[in-house]
Amino acid sequence: MAGPTFKTLQREEIFRHPPKDQSAYPVLAEAVAPHIESFNALTEGGLLDLAVKDVGTKTVIDPSGNKWEIKCEEVQIAKPMLSAKDRTSINRRIYPSEARERLSTYRARIVLKLSYRLNNGPWESVSREAGLLPVMVRSNRCHLAGMAPADLVSHKEESDEMGGYFIVNGNEKLIRLLIVTRRNHAMALVRPSFANRGNAYSHFGVQIRCVRPDQSSQGNTLHYLNDGNAMLRISWRKNEYLVPIMMVLKALVDTNDKEIFDGIVGAERDNTFLTDRVELLLRTYKAYSLYTQEDTLRYLGEKFRVVMNIGEELTDVQVGREWLRKIILVHLEDPRDKFRMLLFMIRKLYALVAGDCAGDNPDSPQHQEVLLGGFLYGMIIKEKIEDYLTGIRAQIMQDIRRTPGAVDLHDSKYLTKAMAKVNGDIGAKLTYFLSTGNLVSNTGLDLQQATGYTIVAEKLNFYRYISHFRMVHRGSFFAELKTTTVRKLLPEAWGFLCPVHTPDGTPCGLLNHMAHKCKITTAPLDVKAIPALLASLGVSPPSASVGGPLKACVQLDGRIVGWCTHALAKHVADTLRFWKVEGTHGVPLDLEIGLVPESTGGQYPGLYLFSQAARMVRPVKYLRTDGEDHVGPFEQVHMEHIACMPDEILPGLTTHIEYAPTNILSIVANLTPFSDFNQSPRNMYQCQMGKQAMGTPGTAIRHRTDNKLYRLQTGQTPIVRPALHDAYGMDANPNGMNAVVAVISYTGYDMEDAMILNKSAHERGFGYGTVYKSEKVDLSSKRRRGEPIMHHFGFGSDKYPKEWLEKLDGDGLPQVGVELQPGDPIAAWFDDATGKTSIEEYHGTERAFVDEVRVLGNDSGDQECQGIHVKLRVTRSPVTGDKFSSRHGQKGVLSQKWPAVDMPFSESGMQPDVIINPHAFPSRMTIGMFVESLAGKAGALHGMAQDATPFKFSEEHTAADFFGQQLLKAGYNYHGNEPFYSGITGEEMKADIYVGCVFYQRLRHMVNDKFQVRTTGAVHNLTHQPIGGRKRGGGVRFGEMERDAIIAHGTSFILQDRLMNCSDYSQAPICRDCGSLLSTMTVSNSMTGGMFGNKTRCRACAEKATGFEAEGEAWEDASGQKFVGGENVTTVAVPYVFRYLSAELTAMGIKMTCRVSP
Repeated sequence: MAGPTFKTLQREEIFRHPPKDQSAYPVLAEAVAPHIESFNALTEGGLLDLAVKDVGTKTVIDPSGNKWEIKCEEVQIAKPMLSAKDRTSINRRIYPSEARERLSTYRARIVLKLSYRLNNGPWESVSREAGLLPVMVRSNRCHLAGMAPADLVSHKEESDEMGGYFIVNGNEKLIRLLIVTRRNHAMALVRPSFANRGNAYSHFGVQIRCVRPDQSSQGNTLHYLNDGNAMLRISWRKNEYLVPIMMVLKALVDTNDKEIFDGIVGAERDNTFLTDRVELLLRTYKAYSLYTQEDTLRYLGEKFRVVMNIGEELTDVQVGREWLRKIILVHLEDPRDKFRMLLFMIRKLYALVAGDCAGDNPDSPQHQEVLLGGFLYGMIIKEKIEDYLTGIRAQIMQDIRRTPGAVDLHDSKYLTKAMAKVNGDIGAKLTYFLSTGNLVSNTGLDLQQATGYTIVAEKLNFYRYISHFRMVHRGSFFAELKTTTVRKLLPEAWGFLCPVHTPDGTPCGLLNHMAHKCKITTAPLDVKAIPALLASLGVSPPSASVGGPLKACVQLDGRIVGWCTHALAKHVADTLRFWKVEGTHGVPLDLEIGLVPESTGGQYPGLYLFSQAARMVRPVKYLRTDGEDHVGPFEQVHMEHIACMPDEILPGLTTHIEYAPTNILSIVANLTPFSDFNQSPRNMYQCQMGKQAMGTPGTAIRHRTDNKLYRLQTGQTPIVRPALHDAYGMDANPNGMNAVVAVISYTGYDMEDAMILNKSAHERGFGYGTVYKSEKVDLSSKRRRGEPIMHHFGFGSDKYPKEWLEKLDGDGLPQVGVELQPGDPIAAWFDDATGKTSIEEYHGTERAFVDEVRVLGNDSGDQECQGIHVKLRVTRSPVTGDKFSSRHGQKGVLSQKWPAVDMPFSESGMQPDVIINPHAFPSRMTIGMFVESLAGKAGALHGMAQDATPFKFSEEHTAADFFGQQLLKAGYNYHGNEPFYSGITGEEMKADIYVGCVFYQRLRHMVNDKFQVRTTGAVHNLTHQPIGGRKRGGGVRFGEMERDAIIAHGTSFILQDRLMNCSDYSQAPICRDCGSLLSTMTVSNSMTGGMFGNKTRCRACAEKATGFEAEGEAWEDASGQKFVGGENVTTVAVPYVFRYLSAELTAMGIKMTCRVSP
């Protein structure tokens, strides 16, 4: 029977002979493109040049009136090379594999070209080293950029190494993608927290996040006051400031009240709600007595000079202009454009308050974009450069204050010395950011969180690895919110965010994954032709007329470019869309054309065009030309109709159709077979468990130094798999095994999701895995900085156990292949000072084998090696209690390895590898697993791969019929059932058994990593109760609920055993008379020469001796005082913590008395 093949020969050929031109799986590169392209934009896109231009100059004026200015002219990032101290190496390039294996950071020099001048003279340039900057793998600063698979393999990488991450201390670190507010778009918000700013403030506001060309952002929020006024709120260096909006308008352009009134009201003179509030705006501003633009600028400059940290070199008016440039609508350069945009925001605010338009939903993807890792990296570099220049300025000013005579701004030696005093190591600060994920910033970068920016790109298996690059997080700020609003799946996310692939638990709905066809723009588009095209289509220029919601405002990236009627706006949007799909008139394909139609109380209308970076777009088919159109989340909401399937096309209404309904799912969600047959939560579980499966992390395991790697030795290609399985090259990283699965209740060991494994299948290698663990021995940590090397690997001249040589070679390093047991040596070293040989022990809890040993030198290669890295191989055969799962969220633990002779068998002699209980299916409704069983069985019989892409079957064309016919042709039952015989009695079972082939995953949750058992052991110093933690040999917590269960069962002796005998059992002397635990003391009977040995007496009940007592009657304490009595003391068994309680109460002045009987 003809059908899809496994492409075995093609796969093997690609593996043996990697392509020498381009990757066989180009979609993998597309998956990580946003990360790499955003980093490349720093240099290729000129973002760093734009950043230093925006930083501007820093000025110092000395007491003599000399004016000294400094600025950063250029930022240069080199490629990773060896240190200049290494004079022996010929090939000086450093490749990522070396950084991984040496547990170092993959970084390159960053050089700042600084320019300074005195008294407006000529600029003088000087280059300053700014440290070593971590570089993204496969970016344009990496040596792997543009390499073909064959070249990558020769450089110890995977044949399809995607890059997109940084290597910091040997770990692969990734800057996670974050959801932020859509740039340059004024959003109407109704937020109760706005009213918390004071009695005058309401919960209405209009907010805009403005983004500069260098991708740094600045937020402006317009607040509506209860009396009808409006205030502009801005944030600068983590402080908030409120400025009357009229003051900003008057400062931007030379205007008058009539122009402002007309700009807001326009033709709506009859709208008294609007006119009253605009009149109030104008009237209340009179109190400031600022009548000209210059007066207003001077007032603002005076107020904000200290805030902006600007010296005396600028006048108040110039400071005011600088404030407007740096803070107000920073995405626009022309003050007139800023003026028009503020008028638009005021009009939108009043429309929101009046109920003419609805508030925008900030949790909708329509009003969101993605903060890309490369852009965030550039923002941090920009801030650190500004901090460096500010530091130089502050240093010189400090010198002027302390020793004015020693400062000579004409002297280049002094300037060099002053610059050297300032810490300009930008590379170290970026390394800290990547290694911890913590943002140390003076400004906060207009972001809502300070931690959680980076994650480790774990290579547990390929599913997990690629998911890191497609992950989009809402932000750690939202994880702390009590409300669930931000977590909801909204219809606007269709095609952009996967509805299935999100974790269950705390991050649910906050940690999403992009749909596999969703891409993110990483560079601004060329839209020079757009304004002229709009004018040719009849759009009026922005200055010609002003209209509120009655007219459509046409905006391009947050700049008002014109006005038109709503009917014309519809025509303009349709025309632009036709041109962009056609590729004519200079309209780029990724341009987002967001037409918001006129409505009653809906979203504020207008035509909004977006061409900037960081937007999500996705491909759909445009029916008018059958071409590919890229739509964004803003425009998708208001587009007339996008059909999902061909039968949904409505003539005259439908404009677009999806290329495939699976385009809404993420990469991992697409790899679940027949997911449309399953209950949705089960698909969510599989997305998580697929990323926890032991698989094949990569083919270059030899060159990796991960702390922990899981490897499945017997991985197979699934018989049943979606078409995307081949497109993403998943066969290069097998993630599980095909198993013959019978659905039968057999022996009772399959209750509660447990599964029975055929012992023979286990012996043939089913689920056999290996764990690789890393151990590092670093001798440099044993000496202080600056001290000479005193410790060396090897054996000293002293005597040491000869058994060590069974595990170690003559250099004190472990022998490759040797077996290690807990406590065995993994390295030997000796100290020059003492000559004593010491060892580092293997601290693991199970048997391991030495797989690889690496000797690590320092970065400059001029010292003796002081570190080794040992990779250990721990074999993990499946044992009872290990976790397995199918690809449908059907997880269970291995309960028994059942002998093959006792397993049930079919008429053809087939025995199942796995037996699962039929009760696993009814409540979970994982019908996809039944279908996979049918398809897998038919595929195995006919020797072909089965396509498991979702949404391929319908009520008319069912999966049961399609695969049933295949089974019939192979001579099997149409429904997948077979007569089975008991393996114990040999009798035929009364019911036919459902049996087929299902792909099973072995998950990383294994008993050997989790079991914890203890009777007695390490205890806490203070309470003498068992410590916690498996690694420390701690106890298992026996809590309140466990106590209740034991009491309910009446098995109280277990309570005594658990909570006392195995916990903090102790014997304590106690006085029967006063009931005190603390007043007893052990004394020697000195009167009788100690003939009775030590005795215990109660100090509180005893009386002072008179000296006339009989011999042996008196006793003395440690201070030599003699007492009589206090003998009525006995010993009791009590928990030690009870004695601690008694001591604590006594310290508080509370006496505790115990009754002792008998």
